Amino acid sequence: MKRRSGCPVSLGLERFGDRWSLLIIRDLMVRGFQTFKDFQNSGEGIATNILADRLKKLEGFGIITATVGGDDARKVNYRLTEKGIDLAPVLLELLIWGARHEDSGASCSLIANMAKNREEILAEVRRRWLAHDHTPLIPQFDKNVAASLGRRASATTKQPAPV
Repeated sequence: MKRRSGCPVSLGLERFGDRWSLLIIRDLMVRGFQTFKDFQNSGEGIATNILADRLKKLEGFGIITATVGGDDARKVNYRLTEKGIDLAPVLLELLIWGARHEDSGASCSLIANMAKNREEILAEVRRRWLAHDHTPLIPQFDKNVAASLGRRASATTKQPAPV
């Protein structure tokens, strides 16, 4: 791949800077996903051809590895490499920023705790990666967004003044 420039930010964005790549990395890192089907069913709505392309690119850039899963040679398990897990601080900051500045449905106390305890969170992400522990680190926020937005909208709806 031809580089646009030697700028480290540009180089990083060329490798992992699109929406789908970052969401795949997030799902591997904090949601415990491992398979194509896991990513496909993540709720993000990624098309199968885009998913296949991003997995191939991330593997080609050395951010993830793909291994045949157990007894079924058709099943492939994906895992972050050392290069991939080193993106944990970037994802943590994106998560905190997004929760602070956008209506995400993420728990304010959870985000405040993550912001306050960045080093502990990052150490736990790395520990789980080293131990091949696929237990989700954070909840799936998108399940709570609709309910949260609905509550907020009804709380701000003005009631007619009594006559």
